[in-house]
Amino acid sequence: MCDASFSSALQERVQCLQELADFTETCQAELKDLFEALGWSPEADTHADQMDVCPYNPNHTVQRDRMEKHKSACRLRQLGYTKEEQAEMCDPSVCYENTTIPSIIMDKETMQQVILQARANVLPMGSTHAQSDYSTDAPDVPHNHKRALCDLTAADRLALYDHVIQEANQQSARRQPNNEDLYVDLVAKLKRDDDQSEPKSHLEVLAEMRDYRRRRQSYRAKNVHITKKSYTEVIRDVIDVHSGELARVWQEEKEESKASQQSSHRHASETDRSASVESRDSRISSRNEQGRKRHRKRSRERENKSKSKRDSHSPGVKRHHKKKKKHKS
Repeated sequence: MCDASFSSALQERVQCLQELADFTETCQAELKDLFEALGWSPEADTHADQMDVCPYNPNHTVQRDRMEKHKSACRLRQLGYTKEEQAEMCDPSVCYENTTIPSIIMDKETMQQVILQARANVLPMGSTHAQSDYSTDAPDVPHNHKRALCDLTAADRLALYDHVIQEANQQSARRQPNNEDLYVDLVAKLKRDDDQSEPKSHLEVLAEMRDYRRRRQSYRAKNVHITKKSYTEVIRDVIDVHSGELARVWQEEKEESKASQQSSHRHASETDRSASVESRDSRISSRNEQGRKRHRKRSRERENKSKSKRDSHSPGVKRHHKKKKKHKS
């Protein structure tokens, strides 16, 4: 019974292997037809780019030729820099290629040593910063101005600045630039005999080329308005130009003063006119006031006359007058 079950299981496995083999052959045939249609080679490319794992994030697998760029970006991302801050950053090493400008590379260990050294050199009296102003644990090297202000204290920044200046001065002193060309007597070199067997220097060749260009007809033709004139004529032209410029400035100042005088005269006339108008208005108002007074006075006089006439024609008044006459008699 056991042998029968074992043989049946073995036959099933053999059948499965046969089906897998048939399926594999079918897939290989299809891939071969596809490669032939596309013109590709089914052989693996031995020169293909190899993949490496990022040291900052093991989940990142990058091609070997792009690993340096990815490491710099991934490191900044691990330090907390955003994509916008990374886009604003630039590599300053490009500015120092093929130049004699001293450059200093600052890493975390160097920065920490500089800060600790500056902290140890603080004097108890007369120092700008105290020991408590320096950082005990130096952070990572800041890659922008914002991080430098947030992560480093003023004392740390001053110590790093002094260190960079000192290193730059030392590099400049070690280079000892060659300034011999600044002190060469060109006149003495140009007066050498043409038969001298020594080869000409680079400065002599440049001087000869310069003189050759000056002797050419095209060079002299460009400056014919100067070369064909004497010194007196050239000075006369210069004086004429300056005189014309001074005359133009004087004319502009004269016109400006004339315009200012006219504006002041116009303002004065307007002021006088306004004063005369006010005086005339005051005279007219006073005249009108006097006329109104006279009119009121005449009207009162007329009213008094009419009232006296009415009183004289009334009978009670006559009897009163008669009684007065009898009493007098």
